[in-house]
Amino acid sequence: MQVRHSIRMATAYALIVAAGLWPLPAPAADSLRAVPFVFIGKAGDCGPPAAGSHVVTSAWLGGMGLPDNDGDAALNGVPATADDPHRGLLLSKNGPSTDCSSAGARITGVKGMTVDAAFTLGFDYRNGGHCGAGAPRFNVVAKPATGPNTSHFVGGCANAASTPAPQDPAEWSRVRFDAAQQFPPIPPGSKIVSITLLYDEGTEVATPQDPNGVGLAVVDNIFVNGEYIRTGAGVADGTAGDTSDDNHDKPGHGGDNNDDNNQGNDG
Repeated sequence: MQVRHSIRMATAYALIVAAGLWPLPAPAADSLRAVPFVFIGKAGDCGPPAAGSHVVTSAWLGGMGLPDNDGDAALNGVPATADDPHRGLLLSKNGPSTDCSSAGARITGVKGMTVDAAFTLGFDYRNGGHCGAGAPRFNVVAKPATGPNTSHFVGGCANAASTPAPQDPAEWSRVRFDAAQQFPPIPPGSKIVSITLLYDEGTEVATPQDPNGVGLAVVDNIFVNGEYIRTGAGVADGTAGDTSDDNHDKPGHGGDNNDDNNQGNDG
């Protein structure tokens, strides 16, 4: 079962430090960002059989997504959006799920956010790509009122009903994950330690929209409990030393120290 496999993979790199980011302007203190990264495991990081391969890419690319400005009122094809960058987040894994590798984006600006009973995550995704039970998904680390940090698998894409995405309802879909799609549920009152958007299912996993196993998804309008991330920048593909190598990515390590003070090459 892909969800079970993805949970095992998540223990190796659920809390991945961002890498490979092109320089960005300094954001406002309260802004959310999705910082691309890739994880390529070393021997033993995910258990047998072997280390990961250079088969993953995470990148914000112009022309790949929905209009960046004006929120859900701006539709593709409207003249006012002709000059909009249309950045979208490409997540790709060009290999099998068993390969110890993943592509994703670390959500910065969320540390200390309080989880309530209505806490919701989500994104829009381009139709025709991969929307599986295990990916794309969110990995969440939270600090409950008492006890140690807890880890949660939220999603994946196919574990909740999708609806047409308002900006382009014919070609894009929207998905939301609440308590019913949190494995295990995040205790209300917890404080967020980290949130990671992760893609680690491989080309052998077919879905209704992806019967041939294309091994990639394009997401946009990343939703974090009422706030949107509609654009970003950065490319990570593991070919320029831009992989995550933080000890907290390895099996047996938690995410206590993976906070918003460690943001990779933010510039």
